[in-house]
Amino acid sequence: MAVYTEVSDEELAAFLAGYDLGPLMSCKGIAEGVENTNYLLHTGRGYYILTLYEKRVAEADLPFFLGLMEHLSERGVTCPLPVHDCNGQALGRLGGRPAALVTFLEGVSVRRPDARHCAMVGEALGRFHTAGADFPLSRPNTLSLQGWGKLFKDAEARADGVAPGLAVALADELGYLQSNWPVNLPRGVIHADLFPDNVFFLGGKLSGLIDFYFACNDFFAYDLAICLNAWCFEPDCSFNVTKGMALIDGYSRARPLEQGEIDALPALARGSALRFLLTRLVDWLDTPNGALVKKKDPLEYLKKLRFHQQAASARDYGFMR
Repeated sequence: MAVYTEVSDEELAAFLAGYDLGPLMSCKGIAEGVENTNYLLHTGRGYYILTLYEKRVAEADLPFFLGLMEHLSERGVTCPLPVHDCNGQALGRLGGRPAALVTFLEGVSVRRPDARHCAMVGEALGRFHTAGADFPLSRPNTLSLQGWGKLFKDAEARADGVAPGLAVALADELGYLQSNWPVNLPRGVIHADLFPDNVFFLGGKLSGLIDFYFACNDFFAYDLAICLNAWCFEPDCSFNVTKGMALIDGYSRARPLEQGEIDALPALARGSALRFLLTRLVDWLDTPNGALVKKKDPLEYLKKLRFHQQAASARDYGFMR
């Protein structure tokens, strides 16, 4: 989450007039994240998140994202729900951007997840994949192998200014993955961005998932690899195999892994590390001055990538069966 587009009081009032939410009591910009403009609203009916869609989010994809939240909620996955206006529409426009309101989800994200958190996240991810199996819409993953090449071209000439030799390292890894990317693995709707700040806990239990604006159709095990990167490394970027084991075991309880997925896990982990290295690098280089946004260090994912390059099998991630 972030704030790129400022909204005037008059614009916001006109937008909210189309909803039955009671009077507006407060509106606060949210700085976390890097993709869209977000505000926390407090109205007479409660709290809501207002999102203005920016950057990589295509307006044509919004029915997929909003419909997916409703679909998952109907199948027991706790997540925010789109708020429909008085005409029954979940999508409007504000500040020259597509905009939507979603319900506020109670809970807090954890800064230092332990193995118990990882087990709950793994199980929630497996239930997410199962619940999305009959979702009727589909969306390609534009930030997979083909998209990485474009991101690399956007950043290549400036990459060494972030770290010496980074451009060559990225080119080498991209070439490896283009030759070794898995095929024919089980696939369906994935979250594709299930980082700790997108998972809430309350009373020691997982209370819900948020931020579905990278959701797409891709390999289920790729989504698991994203979570291994996001949840199982320590602050010094060393991999915690106990957390990895908990995450994989939790996932397997909800959706058992096939042998092909297990075998592909090191390559999928490399790919997910490269994806976030590249998108963070582009954001680091291109985020406009003055934007209310916390830029994330791309070199964190270079360190994680180095670990994956040495991994020989899924056992290196805690898969012990």
